[in-house]
Amino acid sequence: MLERIHLTRQEIGSVVSAFYTRVRADATLGPVFEKHVTDWAFHEEKITRFWANAILYENSYSGNPMQVHRAAGNVEVDHFAIWLRLFDEVLAQKLSDPQRIQWSTLAHRIGRGPSMGLDNARRRNEAIPNLLE
Repeated sequence: MLERIHLTRQEIGSVVSAFYTRVRADATLGPVFEKHVTDWAFHEEKITRFWANAILYENSYSGNPMQVHRAAGNVEVDHFAIWLRLFDEVLAQKLSDPQRIQWSTLAHRIGRGPSMGLDNARRRNEAIPNLLE
């Protein structure tokens, strides 16, 4: 079990904001997010609530990230490695080593779920023959 990460909601928001600045500039992830996010302030606040739930045990986020990523239609399994690399870069820039390590460990653990879900869905689709061809 991970030791509790000592961060404030303001620090979480700062990381989220810096991260999405990098996402928007990324050649691969930028277009994926631009297709779905029209209000960046709203999205960043929503994701800040997500992380505040995970780190501060707030009850401020409700949603199903797995379902959202699957429904997007343009999110690929390979995108999660890019997402995590950018996230780790921001954590290294913004946080102390203990905070960075703990949050990164949590992010990688959480990221496995949607990544595996997308991979499983892709495999199921590849296993179904197209009878119309």
